Amino acid sequence: MSPFCRALAQTKSIAMEDFMTETWNKAEQREKLYALLGRLPDRERPIGVELLSTEERDGVIIQKLRLDINGKESVPAYFSKPKNASGKLPVVLFNHSHFGQYEVGKNEFVLGRKEMQSPPFAIALAKEGYAGLCIDSWGFGERSGRAELDIFKEMLWKGEVLFGMMVYDNLRALDYLVSREDIDSNRIATMGMSMGSTMSWWLAALDERIKVTIDLNCLTDFHTLVEQGDLRLHGIYYYVPDLLNHFTTSSINALIAPRPHLGLAGEFDPLTPLEGLEIIDKNLKAVYAREGAPDAWKLKIYPVAHEETPEMRADILQFLREWL
Repeated sequence: MSPFCRALAQTKSIAMEDFMTETWNKAEQREKLYALLGRLPDRERPIGVELLSTEERDGVIIQKLRLDINGKESVPAYFSKPKNASGKLPVVLFNHSHFGQYEVGKNEFVLGRKEMQSPPFAIALAKEGYAGLCIDSWGFGERSGRAELDIFKEMLWKGEVLFGMMVYDNLRALDYLVSREDIDSNRIATMGMSMGSTMSWWLAALDERIKVTIDLNCLTDFHTLVEQGDLRLHGIYYYVPDLLNHFTTSSINALIAPRPHLGLAGEFDPLTPLEGLEIIDKNLKAVYAREGAPDAWKLKIYPVAHEETPEMRADILQFLREWL
């Protein structure tokens, strides 16, 4: 074993021992995790909202919004809800995927994509009685045009972290959701596939207002990824400076416990090595058991690669019915 891998294994062991103890302070760890995300705008700055259009599709109301949430560039978004809904609705903060298709962004939520099942989640969630919100992440959808690598490099020069700015925008989107009169702030879930999966468990780890978490095809053990030499498989956005000196994937996800969390993964997905999934599953089972909620964490592995199957879709909707 090389000196680097030996040091990496030691770091992993220490971090795992920390979050397995009763004295592990979640509030302190959330502050530490958030601090790793670089220079971020003020969390208390006012949010501006402009309604651009409203349409009905398959019995679903879809609003196109422009949000002023970071003070640097406007953030286009889609908000959806059942047509005949009344009162306060449970809501899913949906995080779109990457796939190197920068023009897609939030359109994945309302139009779908070939790697995912039909109907698109805006429609599927509304049919179940949920509202939904999805924003364009930095460099995607209506915010595309600049190369992701260029955005990453410029932010790094400024002391900013691309993934940190992405997380910030989604946390402010959550702030916007709880301000809406038609949203039940006690019934908020977050979910996504691929890049959206990673965003989902980061958001839930950082913000307890999220009551249910569903991650699809990107619950990746960082250390296993390094050990197998597969860092190239994830986009540049994925890499947060200094992260491995303080956290493992398991310890970040432990911050979600005891809130319900469903992980879905493909057996043949190179982005989520099975060895790493086994580590995460073992650790989170122990954490959830310790916190008195052994049934609230579930990991399901399917005989597929990086995609959503009909069985996955059914399991996602059932998990929301049970917990949201």
